[in-house]
Amino acid sequence: MDIRDHPEDHAALKKAVALLTAPSVTARLSNLIGSPIEGAVKRLPAAASERINDAVETALGKAVDAALWSLDNQPHTAASTRRHKLYAAASGAVGGAFGLTSLLAELPVSTTLMMRAVADVARAEGFDLTDLDTKAACLEVFAMGGPSDQDDAAETGYYMARGFATQAMNQLSRELAEIAARQGAGQTANLMTSSQAGKWMARLLERVAERFGVVITNKVAAQAVPIIGAATGATLNALFTDFYQDMALGHFTVKRLEASYGAEAIRAEFEKQAARQQHRG
Repeated sequence: MDIRDHPEDHAALKKAVALLTAPSVTARLSNLIGSPIEGAVKRLPAAASERINDAVETALGKAVDAALWSLDNQPHTAASTRRHKLYAAASGAVGGAFGLTSLLAELPVSTTLMMRAVADVARAEGFDLTDLDTKAACLEVFAMGGPSDQDDAAETGYYMARGFATQAMNQLSRELAEIAARQGAGQTANLMTSSQAGKWMARLLERVAERFGVVITNKVAAQAVPIIGAATGATLNALFTDFYQDMALGHFTVKRLEASYGAEAIRAEFEKQAARQQHRG
């Protein structure tokens, strides 16, 4: 079955490509402050980045569980994108008013709201919120949008982010194979226990937090710029929520289409459409 023979799905994939290859949230921050964000990051106190990175992994871990638990598991329910942006903006307004300490205290709240917005999109695209793969896919969204050597490349910006989950699963699979070799084939059926699944999620979380931590550091740096700081964190939280909602829509559209047409076929068409959009740009 060829997706090009199905105009509605082909249009959905084109839209997903446009969303997933759009300028990163880092680039959008630079546009907002009127200069490269790297300069603002360098002006942060040396200890700030370390404190932020420590806080991000904890915030992500709590957010993914709280966000999925707080939504009714009813696939194809329309996403409430505007409401989540308003909630995130309100949270940012409070957190941005009292410096770095309050920003770190607000981080779990804003991250949970953004994660909830992402899970809401996943549900709207028909995904089961109780499925471990859906939980992992929600985390993958937060690996998108950070800086890289090829920030506008589809391979780097999207498929590399998805590769984090694959790498974590491959590492776990090797461990399971070693256990199977020791225990014998007759005792391997239930090796993917909740404990093993937890290890996989922990590794994925660690990898995602590395990239999301860079993005949050950029956000804090942007809030330290006087012209942005005066507007509190509301603008930035709304910008971030909007960005990750777009990433989620693109991501879960691709995953939905992969289930119908196959991952390899969708990736080939994705890369073809991305190349065309880059050429037109």
